Amino acid sequence: MRVVVIGASGNIGTAVLRALAREPVVTSMVGAARRVPRANGTSTVEFPHDQAEWVRVDLAGTVDEVIRGLDEAMAGADVVVHLAWAFQPSRDRSTLRRVNVEGTRRVLDAAVRNHVPHLVVASSLGAYSRGPEDGRPVDESWPARGIPTEPYSVDKAAVERMLDDLEATHARPVVTRMRPALVFQRDAAAGIARRFLGGPATMGLRAAAGAPGEVLAGLVRGWRSEDDAPGPDGALLPLLPFPAGMRLQGVHADDVAEAFRAAIVGRHPGAFNLAADGVLTGQVLADALAGGRLLELSPAVARRVMAVGWHSRLAAIGEGWFDMGMHGPLLDTARARTTLRWRPARTAPEAALEVVEAIVEKVDFPSPPLAR
Repeated sequence: MRVVVIGASGNIGTAVLRALAREPVVTSMVGAARRVPRANGTSTVEFPHDQAEWVRVDLAGTVDEVIRGLDEAMAGADVVVHLAWAFQPSRDRSTLRRVNVEGTRRVLDAAVRNHVPHLVVASSLGAYSRGPEDGRPVDESWPARGIPTEPYSVDKAAVERMLDDLEATHARPVVTRMRPALVFQRDAAAGIARRFLGGPATMGLRAAAGAPGEVLAGLVRGWRSEDDAPGPDGALLPLLPFPAGMRLQGVHADDVAEAFRAAIVGRHPGAFNLAADGVLTGQVLADALAGGRLLELSPAVARRVMAVGWHSRLAAIGEGWFDMGMHGPLLDTARARTTLRWRPARTAPEAALEVVEAIVEKVDFPSPPLAR
């Protein structure tokens, strides 16, 4: 089986290559990306990137360039996995739409043009509409019309509609849609920090994990006596500020990749929700990161802080991401667990702790989108 992975040098792409490299059914892999791993001395090509042939494709390029690159990558493909997605520059709406929506349209057209039998597309929890008022988890039938205040969500919903149209008008390719929650892994720490925190927020996180963070925590808690203050417990952070009522889900990239591998090998169509065990509430995250010490914030205050941080260029993402976190649904993953026999190996708190530790430790990885 020949598998083409578009966006293979990124967070999920690296994990998917890792999973497919160990799958006997997969006999060859092609990685397509705007920034490919290089072996000319400017970067080191390591496993799993050394297992793939590489084609440079910039989905924001000219029509002829993109067609030529995608056709080269998809020649002889049994499966195409589309993962490429731009998160930044978050203030340049036209660039994001050109890469994410128009770029995906070009991938779908190329898959049809090259008679690809199976297309696997990374959608997202962010494609879903506002969750139910009672907070119950939703299955794959929940409307995928997005959260209108966040461009990421709007564009993921647009991709879902394009996949609907593709399935309605073409018998091939078979279409699989993966809808993961927040995806974490140690190797992607630098890329995650750059895309979702930004430089000042990343420096603030690292400071909070060191001695300055202890001073700040003391100011927030109010000074206590030695007997009242929390003792050294090995926690990464002195305390965790978090919006009251927010509930998130996460999943490790290797577990996401295992679901992709199962869907590819079994050629399973349809949509699959992917989330690890454990809902990331403020207290759960505080237990994992800060020895249980939680500072609950008013949602209105937290949203305003995110908005100010983004508009003043101190943060990489804005209040639309807050809206997705507050109002997006929780995922019911029964279909993936039944059809794909998917069993995530790590809980959501474990995956979140892994990536926060890696950000604080300044972990690097030799792939252009993931390198510091």
